[in-house]
Amino acid sequence: MTQVNEALQVIKRGCDELLVEQELVEKLATGKSLRVKAGFDPTAPDLHLGHTVLLNKLRQFQELGHEAMFLIGDFTGMIGDPTGKNATRKPLTRDDVIENARTYEQQIFKILDPEKTLVMFNSSWMAEMSASDLIALAAKHTVARMLERDDFHKRYSSGQSISIHEFLYPLIQGYDSVAMKADVELGGTDQKFNLLVGRELQKHYGQPPQVVLTMPILEGLDGVQKMSKSLGNYIGIHEPPNEMFGKLLSVSDDLMWRYIELLSFQPQTQVVKWKKETEEGRNPRDIKVTFAQEIVTRFHSKAAAEAALVDFEARFRQGAMPEEMPEVTLIGGTDGLPISQVLKQAGLTASTSDALRMIDQGGVKLDGAKLSDKALKLKTGRCVVAQVGKRKFARITVS
Repeated sequence: MTQVNEALQVIKRGCDELLVEQELVEKLATGKSLRVKAGFDPTAPDLHLGHTVLLNKLRQFQELGHEAMFLIGDFTGMIGDPTGKNATRKPLTRDDVIENARTYEQQIFKILDPEKTLVMFNSSWMAEMSASDLIALAAKHTVARMLERDDFHKRYSSGQSISIHEFLYPLIQGYDSVAMKADVELGGTDQKFNLLVGRELQKHYGQPPQVVLTMPILEGLDGVQKMSKSLGNYIGIHEPPNEMFGKLLSVSDDLMWRYIELLSFQPQTQVVKWKKETEEGRNPRDIKVTFAQEIVTRFHSKAAAEAALVDFEARFRQGAMPEEMPEVTLIGGTDGLPISQVLKQAGLTASTSDALRMIDQGGVKLDGAKLSDKALKLKTGRCVVAQVGKRKFARITVS
């Protein structure tokens, strides 16, 4: 049981909920390799660090000797999961899905071991399902149960429309677990309802129910909203090393620990040691640099991480950027906040015209890079370090 307990400690690191823990203990105790599933709808071509929270957990299962099943929801992607939405999501075209799925396969092996990863597409079984098969599947769940899902319930209660095909999404995701004979399924906290549908359907089809492990949704650079490309608060895994490094260094000291817990492969004992050192006076920036180098190395190379650190020191530390500076949160519009307004409202310039003049003179920098675009708008969720002249600095978040 010592080995099982040690494995359980690794598996539970950073997780939000484990249902049902005793069932997982029993599965681990058999000593058999478990089939661990995580599904991704190819809704966008590029993955960001928020997506890698589940990939990291899959990797941990691989290191414990289990089989990772990376499911690309090319069939469900054409339905569109409305999770967290208050309206029907526009389905993707087949061409969109195929193109995005192709890039997913190229990206996931920056984290997962390809020799221990089974990549699957749910169109493999769903495209073969007949109309009568789909009706039989739909008969295994009720409308009342569907309306227990939070977003469906809110939309129904407020009189907003719910399309029939949206009810199919949790059923198909659940059936994926049947087709894949999953022992464990991973998902974000917003996927809990769908993951539990998988458990129920496996029982209907005479399979042992999968264990459900939910992981937190990673906040973006603003520390408030979830990481999202549409919000502009993301770190893409294909971003240039210097940009990735700089964004990680811009994360607040509090949010840093959240990122380390969910994204770092450092052992928990090391993280505890770091926390103790910061309590005793160590500068959190030192730990942030180590963490940023780890992430850049993972997605690029060790040499790229070292070069990013040299570049950062040249642009920031040698440029006398202060360790502490005012932190300002501004309210942005739907199209973003014009940079002249950003500088004025942050107190870095006396007026918008003064801001534009300073840009013309080359006296404005964002994240250490000289700004020349006077028409720039900062989108909601964007966090930047702005510098005007040699002495005025502010860390600005647009919310």
